[in-house]
Amino acid sequence: MSSPHLDLQGRRTLITGAGSGIGRYLALELASRHGTLALAGRRPEPLAETAALVIERGGTAYTITTDLTADGEPERVVAAAVTELGGLDILINNAGNVRAAALEDIDVADIHAMIRLNLLAPILATRAALPHLRAAGARHGHAALVGIASASGLVGTPYYATYAATKAGLARFDEALRRELYGSGIHVATVFPGPVDTPMMATTQAGPDLGYGLRPVDDVVAEIVAGLEDRQIEINTQLPERRAMADLNARDPLAVDAALAPKLAELRAAVSSHRSI
Repeated sequence: MSSPHLDLQGRRTLITGAGSGIGRYLALELASRHGTLALAGRRPEPLAETAALVIERGGTAYTITTDLTADGEPERVVAAAVTELGGLDILINNAGNVRAAALEDIDVADIHAMIRLNLLAPILATRAALPHLRAAGARHGHAALVGIASASGLVGTPYYATYAATKAGLARFDEALRRELYGSGIHVATVFPGPVDTPMMATTQAGPDLGYGLRPVDDVVAEIVAGLEDRQIEINTQLPERRAMADLNARDPLAVDAALAPKLAELRAAVSSHRSI
C-alpha cells in the first residue's frame, strides 16, 4: 500500500521547460530535497543558470538542450535523462507555450507549435518514461507523473482557444492515465495555475482588471510541491476570483459567457500581443 505522503527526498526527476518560471522553481524545490535532476529546455544558457542554482541548493543537475516539438525529441530526452540519472522516479511535463488572439488572427504555425509542445510532447515523453516510472513505483511506491496544465484547462477563456484545448487535453490525459496506472506506485497529478509572474506572461497587456492578476512564482511552486507531498491529484493554485469563475462555469457556463461579454473587445486588445513561442 502506498504511503499517504509522497516522499520527494532524493528523487531522480526530469523537468521539461526547466530554464525559467515554474520549471526552474520546481527544480530548486526538489534540489532542496537533495534531488538528482535532468533539466530540459530550448536554450542552454537559462538551463545552465538553473543547474547552478540547483547545485547551490544541494541538488545534482544535468542539462538537456532540446526542441520538444521536433520529431523524436521527447523520446530522446527521456532516454538521455534515464542514462544520466540511472533511472527515473518523477517526470514533470512542464514545458509549454502560448499564443493568444482571435483564432483567425493566429498563424497556423503557432497553432501547430502549441499542440506539439503542450499536448503531443507530454504524451510522447510520458510513453517513453513509463517503463522507468513503473520500475520506480514498484520499487518504492513514490514515483510520480506531473502535468502542468493551466486554469485555461478548466475554463475556456476568449482568445486562448487553442491553448485551452491543449491544456484541457493534458488534464484529461493525466486523468485517464492515473486510472490506467492504479496500484502501480506512480502518483499522477495535474496542476492548474492561473496567471503566474514568469517570462511566459511577459508579452501580455492584460492585468487584474481583466482577470489576469499575476501570482508570484515561488508561492505557486510552494503550493505545487505541498500538493504533491499530500498526493493531491488536482493542484489548483489560482487566485480566488479565478476559482470563483471556474465554480460558476461548472454550474452555469452561460453565466460566464455573459459576464465576460462586456469586456471582450478590451480583452482582445490586451492579450493579442501574448506570445511565448
